[in-house]
Amino acid sequence: MPGLLARYRRTGADVPFGNPLAAHDVAMEGYFWRFTQRDTGRVLIALAGINRAADGQWATLGMGAHPGGFLRTAAHPVAGADPDDLGAFAGDAFHGTRDRLRVDLGPGARIDARITDRFEWPRRRFGGSSGFHTVPALNQYWHPWLLGGRVEGWADVDGERWDLDGAQVYGEKNWGRGGFPDAWWWGQAQGFDDPRVCVAFAGGIVTAGPLRTEVTAVVVALPDGTVIRVGNPVVSPVRAEVDDESWLLSGGSRRWSVEIRGEARRGDAHVLPVPLPAERRNMPGALEHLGGKLSVTVSNNGRCCLSGASHLAGLEWGGISRAHDELRRRERADGDTQN
Repeated sequence: MPGLLARYRRTGADVPFGNPLAAHDVAMEGYFWRFTQRDTGRVLIALAGINRAADGQWATLGMGAHPGGFLRTAAHPVAGADPDDLGAFAGDAFHGTRDRLRVDLGPGARIDARITDRFEWPRRRFGGSSGFHTVPALNQYWHPWLLGGRVEGWADVDGERWDLDGAQVYGEKNWGRGGFPDAWWWGQAQGFDDPRVCVAFAGGIVTAGPLRTEVTAVVVALPDGTVIRVGNPVVSPVRAEVDDESWLLSGGSRRWSVEIRGEARRGDAHVLPVPLPAERRNMPGALEHLGGKLSVTVSNNGRCCLSGASHLAGLEWGGISRAHDELRRRERADGDTQN
């Protein structure tokens, strides 16, 4: 049975009540942390893609910040992921676990943070992709495992030392057999009036063999600790309308309804890398804003239980062709590109 389970997980899937935090040994296992400081208006992100090529594993690494547009990325030649729990490692450049994040991409791009009192995903049966976690060989799975916690630490951001003590923190994983889908949309926000609120969503075209469908999942942690998840195409569908500068989501179940509106200027986006796992190289693949505007309304049986806004939201519209188009647009505008 353990051998059968390992083979099943190598398709990217998880059994109900399984552990989506553990590595699946697929082409790409992605790890992402986001720190938000409402009082300073600062946002810091760190990412690691643990990628599998024919000759072993390598990593896509990145660190970005708002305001200022700072971004440092790298392709690290050796890497590994924990097969039993959450863990992403790339030599001395990256070490990420449930309670510790250390990043060293050289002077001006370092993080050392401890995370305690973690508010982790409370729904044990499935992760953020819900029943899709059990479907083998999807092009992408998503799991927002960390919805809050206590942070202690610091970061070196382009030569400036940031004190991370007291920042809000969010963490997620995404993984798939073939890297990233052709197109996707994503968002995450903290920094609301109530620090217990956390919003995250992810959507795109999900494929597995002949299966092809558009899915958007929304997760909201409410002030009372309740975590809702909507986006099942059958029982709680969410409709998404996304363009260069807006993200409009609405939908829900018979009990819960969610409306999200995100706004950001296209020119303010970071151009983040995505890996080509088999080729051991990164390429521009996603436009991600670190300081967008996001408003959210959640109702329970028609009664509003959350209405709030954040001006430090992460908003992303992904796709390799879209990222290349934006880089060309910036070159035409002023010759300034992000690498």
